[in-house]
Amino acid sequence: MNNYSRPTAALVAAIALTALGTHLVVSYKLTGALGPAIWLMAIFFTILTNFMVFITFARMVATGRMQSAFWLASLTLWILIVGIVYHVILTQFGTPAGLAWWADQALHTATPLATLLWWIAYAPKRPMPWRNAVLSLLWPLIYVIYALIRGAFTGIYPYPFIDLNALSYGQLFKNALVFFFAFWVGGLAIIAIARTFKES
Repeated sequence: MNNYSRPTAALVAAIALTALGTHLVVSYKLTGALGPAIWLMAIFFTILTNFMVFITFARMVATGRMQSAFWLASLTLWILIVGIVYHVILTQFGTPAGLAWWADQALHTATPLATLLWWIAYAPKRPMPWRNAVLSLLWPLIYVIYALIRGAFTGIYPYPFIDLNALSYGQLFKNALVFFFAFWVGGLAIIAIARTFKES
Protein backbone atom coordinates (compact mmCIF):
# COMPACT_ATOMS: atom_id res chain seq x y z
CA MET A 1 0.00 0.00 0.00
CA ASN A 2 1.19 3.55 -0.69
CA ASN A 3 0.95 6.90 1.08
CA TYR A 4 -2.53 7.46 -0.35
CA SER A 5 -4.20 4.06 -0.24
CA ARG A 6 -3.39 3.37 3.42
CA PRO A 7 -4.79 6.56 5.02
CA THR A 8 -7.84 6.49 2.78
CA ALA A 9 -8.38 2.84 3.74
CA ALA A 10 -8.33 4.03 7.35
CA LEU A 11 -11.07 6.51 6.43
CA VAL A 12 -13.22 3.74 4.92
CA ALA A 13 -12.70 1.62 8.04
CA ALA A 14 -13.67 4.58 10.22
CA ILE A 15 -16.85 5.18 8.20
CA ALA A 16 -17.88 1.53 8.50
CA LEU A 17 -17.07 1.47 12.24
CA THR A 18 -19.04 4.67 12.81
CA ALA A 19 -22.00 3.21 10.93
CA LEU A 20 -21.88 0.04 13.00
CA GLY A 21 -21.45 1.95 16.25
CA THR A 22 -24.38 4.23 15.50
CA HIS A 23 -26.60 1.27 14.71
CA LEU A 24 -25.45 -0.44 17.90
CA VAL A 25 -26.70 2.56 19.89
CA VAL A 26 -30.04 2.34 18.10
CA SER A 27 -30.29 -1.39 18.73
CA TYR A 28 -29.31 -0.95 22.37
CA LYS A 29 -32.16 1.52 22.83
CA LEU A 30 -34.54 -1.06 21.36
CA THR A 31 -33.37 -4.02 23.42
CA GLY A 32 -32.04 -2.41 26.58
CA ALA A 33 -28.95 -4.61 26.73
CA LEU A 34 -25.71 -4.99 24.80
CA GLY A 35 -25.90 -8.74 24.13
CA PRO A 36 -29.43 -8.69 22.68
CA ALA A 37 -28.52 -5.58 20.67
CA ILE A 38 -25.59 -7.37 19.03
CA TRP A 39 -27.72 -10.49 18.48
CA LEU A 40 -30.39 -8.33 16.80
CA MET A 41 -27.84 -6.65 14.54
CA ALA A 42 -26.22 -9.94 13.55
CA ILE A 43 -29.29 -11.05 11.60
CA PHE A 44 -28.84 -8.42 8.89
CA PHE A 45 -26.80 -8.83 5.70
CA THR A 46 -26.21 -5.08 5.86
CA ILE A 47 -24.60 -5.24 9.28
CA LEU A 48 -22.50 -8.32 8.59
CA THR A 49 -21.23 -6.92 5.29
CA ASN A 50 -20.40 -3.53 6.84
CA PHE A 51 -18.49 -5.45 9.50
CA MET A 52 -16.57 -7.28 6.77
CA VAL A 53 -15.70 -3.92 5.21
CA PHE A 54 -14.43 -2.66 8.55
CA ILE A 55 -12.34 -5.78 9.25
CA THR A 56 -10.88 -5.85 5.73
CA PHE A 57 -9.87 -2.19 5.66
CA ALA A 58 -8.67 -2.15 9.26
CA ARG A 59 -6.47 -5.14 8.51
CA MET A 60 -4.98 -3.43 5.47
CA VAL A 61 -4.25 -0.33 7.54
CA ALA A 62 -2.69 -2.37 10.35
CA THR A 63 -0.52 -4.57 8.12
CA GLY A 64 0.15 -2.20 5.23
CA ARG A 65 -0.65 -5.06 2.84
CA MET A 66 -3.30 -4.93 0.13
CA GLN A 67 -5.96 -7.63 0.11
CA SER A 68 -6.40 -9.71 -3.04
CA ALA A 69 -8.03 -8.28 -6.15
CA PHE A 70 -10.77 -10.92 -5.99
CA TRP A 71 -11.63 -10.27 -2.35
CA LEU A 72 -11.73 -6.49 -2.74
CA ALA A 73 -13.85 -6.72 -5.88
CA SER A 74 -16.25 -9.14 -4.19
CA LEU A 75 -16.47 -7.02 -1.05
CA THR A 76 -17.20 -3.95 -3.15
CA LEU A 77 -19.96 -5.85 -4.96
CA TRP A 78 -21.54 -7.04 -1.72
CA ILE A 79 -21.60 -3.64 -0.06
CA LEU A 80 -22.90 -1.98 -3.23
CA ILE A 81 -25.79 -4.46 -3.33
CA VAL A 82 -26.51 -3.45 0.27
CA GLY A 83 -26.94 0.15 -0.83
CA ILE A 84 -28.89 -0.61 -3.99
CA VAL A 85 -31.36 -2.97 -2.32
CA TYR A 86 -31.96 -0.48 0.46
CA HIS A 87 -32.59 2.51 -1.76
CA VAL A 88 -34.56 0.66 -4.46
CA ILE A 89 -36.59 -1.80 -2.37
CA LEU A 90 -36.43 -1.42 1.40
CA THR A 91 -37.23 2.29 1.60
CA GLN A 92 -40.66 1.41 0.21
CA PHE A 93 -41.43 -0.18 3.57
CA GLY A 94 -40.76 3.08 5.42
CA THR A 95 -37.74 4.97 6.67
CA PRO A 96 -36.72 5.51 10.30
CA ALA A 97 -36.27 8.88 11.96
CA GLY A 98 -33.68 10.50 14.18
CA LEU A 99 -30.52 8.57 15.01
CA ALA A 100 -31.89 5.46 13.28
CA TRP A 101 -32.08 7.42 10.01
CA TRP A 102 -28.46 8.49 10.35
CA ALA A 103 -27.44 4.91 11.09
CA ASP A 104 -29.28 3.67 8.01
CA GLN A 105 -27.67 6.28 5.79
CA ALA A 106 -24.22 5.46 7.13
CA LEU A 107 -24.70 1.72 6.60
CA HIS A 108 -26.45 1.87 3.23
CA THR A 109 -24.98 4.99 1.62
CA ALA A 110 -21.74 6.18 3.20
CA THR A 111 -19.97 2.82 3.52
CA PRO A 112 -20.95 1.57 0.03
CA LEU A 113 -19.88 4.83 -1.65
CA ALA A 114 -16.61 5.04 0.31
CA THR A 115 -15.79 1.42 -0.51
CA LEU A 116 -16.57 1.90 -4.20
CA LEU A 117 -14.49 5.05 -4.51
CA TRP A 118 -11.55 3.43 -2.73
CA TRP A 119 -11.80 0.33 -4.90
CA ILE A 120 -11.80 2.44 -8.08
CA ALA A 121 -8.86 4.53 -6.93
CA TYR A 122 -6.58 2.02 -5.22
CA ALA A 123 -7.60 -1.64 -5.38
CA PRO A 124 -5.54 -4.00 -7.55
CA LYS A 125 -7.40 -4.72 -10.77
CA ARG A 126 -5.50 -7.44 -12.51
CA PRO A 127 -7.69 -9.30 -15.04
CA MET A 128 -9.98 -11.71 -13.22
CA PRO A 129 -11.70 -14.68 -14.86
CA TRP A 130 -15.43 -14.31 -15.47
CA ARG A 131 -16.08 -17.34 -13.27
CA ASN A 132 -15.23 -15.16 -10.28
CA ALA A 133 -18.74 -13.73 -10.63
CA VAL A 134 -20.00 -17.15 -9.58
CA LEU A 135 -17.48 -17.47 -6.76
CA SER A 136 -18.62 -14.12 -5.38
CA LEU A 137 -22.05 -15.68 -4.75
CA LEU A 138 -20.61 -17.69 -1.85
CA TRP A 139 -21.15 -15.02 0.81
CA PRO A 140 -24.77 -14.24 -0.23
CA LEU A 141 -25.49 -17.98 -0.30
CA ILE A 142 -24.02 -18.49 3.18
CA TYR A 143 -26.03 -15.54 4.45
CA VAL A 144 -29.36 -16.74 3.06
CA ILE A 145 -28.84 -20.20 4.58
CA TYR A 146 -27.91 -18.61 7.90
CA ALA A 147 -30.90 -16.24 7.88
CA LEU A 148 -33.33 -19.04 7.04
CA ILE A 149 -31.97 -21.37 9.73
CA ARG A 150 -32.03 -18.58 12.30
CA GLY A 151 -35.54 -17.60 11.22
CA ALA A 152 -36.75 -21.18 11.57
CA PHE A 153 -35.77 -21.10 15.26
CA THR A 154 -36.72 -17.52 16.11
CA GLY A 155 -39.58 -16.82 13.70
CA ILE A 156 -37.86 -13.58 12.71
CA TYR A 157 -36.68 -13.00 9.15
CA PRO A 158 -34.68 -9.83 8.44
CA TYR A 159 -35.98 -9.00 4.96
CA PRO A 160 -39.43 -9.28 3.37
CA PHE A 161 -38.14 -11.17 0.33
CA ILE A 162 -36.99 -14.10 2.51
CA ASP A 163 -39.74 -13.92 5.15
CA LEU A 164 -41.22 -17.41 5.42
CA ASN A 165 -43.88 -16.04 7.76
CA ALA A 166 -45.42 -14.35 4.71
CA LEU A 167 -44.01 -16.27 1.73
CA SER A 168 -44.48 -19.78 0.41
CA TYR A 169 -41.41 -21.87 -0.32
CA GLY A 170 -42.07 -21.34 -4.02
CA GLN A 171 -42.07 -17.57 -3.60
CA LEU A 172 -38.93 -17.80 -1.49
CA PHE A 173 -37.20 -19.83 -4.20
CA LYS A 174 -38.15 -17.27 -6.88
CA ASN A 175 -36.93 -14.41 -4.72
CA ALA A 176 -33.68 -16.24 -4.04
CA LEU A 177 -33.12 -16.72 -7.77
CA VAL A 178 -33.60 -13.00 -8.36
CA PHE A 179 -31.31 -12.25 -5.40
CA PHE A 180 -28.48 -14.44 -6.71
CA PHE A 181 -28.99 -13.32 -10.31
CA ALA A 182 -28.52 -9.70 -9.20
CA PHE A 183 -25.28 -10.60 -7.45
CA TRP A 184 -24.07 -12.57 -10.46
CA VAL A 185 -24.76 -9.70 -12.87
CA GLY A 186 -23.15 -7.28 -10.44
CA GLY A 187 -20.12 -9.55 -10.24
CA LEU A 188 -19.80 -9.56 -14.01
CA ALA A 189 -20.04 -5.77 -14.02
CA ILE A 190 -17.32 -5.43 -11.38
CA ILE A 191 -15.03 -7.76 -13.34
CA ALA A 192 -15.71 -5.82 -16.55
CA ILE A 193 -14.90 -2.53 -14.82
CA ALA A 194 -11.71 -3.98 -13.36
CA ARG A 195 -10.63 -5.18 -16.82
CA THR A 196 -11.34 -1.75 -18.27
CA PHE A 197 -9.14 -0.08 -15.67
CA LYS A 198 -6.39 -2.59 -16.32
CA GLU A 199 -6.49 -1.96 -20.05
CA SER A 200 -6.63 1.84 -19.79
